[in-house]
Amino acid sequence: MKNLYMKDKHKVGLTLGKFAPFHKGHQLMIETAMKEVDELIVLIYDDPVINIPLATRAAWIRKIYPKLVVIEGANSPNDTGYTTEIMKIQEDYVLSVLGNRTISHFYSSEPYGVHMSTALNAINRQVDVDRNTIPISATKIREAPFKNKDFIHPVVYTDLITKVVLLGAPSTGKSTLAEKLALHFNTQWMPEYGREYWEKYQINKRLTLEDLLQIAKTHIEREDTLALQSNRFLFSDTNAITTYLFSLDYHGTALAALENLAKIAENRHDIIFVCDTDIPYDDTWDRSGDVKRKEFQQKIIEDLKARNLQYYLLKGTVEERIEQVSEVLSAPGNSKF
Repeated sequence: MKNLYMKDKHKVGLTLGKFAPFHKGHQLMIETAMKEVDELIVLIYDDPVINIPLATRAAWIRKIYPKLVVIEGANSPNDTGYTTEIMKIQEDYVLSVLGNRTISHFYSSEPYGVHMSTALNAINRQVDVDRNTIPISATKIREAPFKNKDFIHPVVYTDLITKVVLLGAPSTGKSTLAEKLALHFNTQWMPEYGREYWEKYQINKRLTLEDLLQIAKTHIEREDTLALQSNRFLFSDTNAITTYLFSLDYHGTALAALENLAKIAENRHDIIFVCDTDIPYDDTWDRSGDVKRKEFQQKIIEDLKARNLQYYLLKGTVEERIEQVSEVLSAPGNSKF
């Protein structure tokens, strides 16, 4: 009989799953394995039905446990069950992915640990099979991620939130709409930090290049904090791309660091909406006029097209815009769950 704690051999553990999403039950299994083996391999299965990309799920584990070997199992079998044929398909796939690696311990919390460990000629280590220590499953989290957020690492939870950004020139209704959407979806919204900063630090209605960079940085930091408090969606009023365009408009240039944040912003949000200029212009003292509004609106749209970013144009009343947003968010593939 093999000794689980044999000291004379290099012990290599393996665990596998879809990790959709990765939760504290998975963490318990991985951390148990890390205490018992010298090297741990995590094989992540792909699944075309799951809205969370394979690369995203792999990135979670690499970020939380940087010393692990993470294998992205592209083209993994989707067959489930315990017939002889299905078990053979699974075993052959795992063995083909591992190549010449020798596994000494196979970790799971599922019945397949029995046949998979046999195929690997490894010790069958099943962890918290009855879910007594960590009473959660990926299925429960997918059904109600906000309710079960305490079972999810912050790195993971942030990625489970569909991040929606509202763009548009000043006085296109972004702030009002973002706040109303947050109420409608029972979640959080990120106000435009630039306005708060401008009201405190502007001189003759102007901000420096450094001011604009600080605005973009702080906006991102606050947005990250709010993502952890959000329920399915986070609605943000503007992003670093808008701040970058303001810099170009004010100064004819932008700091390289701000330009870089604008580049990162291309992939920071899942869905982009542009609020149209079809609502009456609110001519307050801090704005530059309706003509300027339309000019800046055009710059925003041209920039989005130059970056090859898809966006949805919102028109009409606040209620009509909420209805348009809801329709987009309910479309297949536009939310994580």
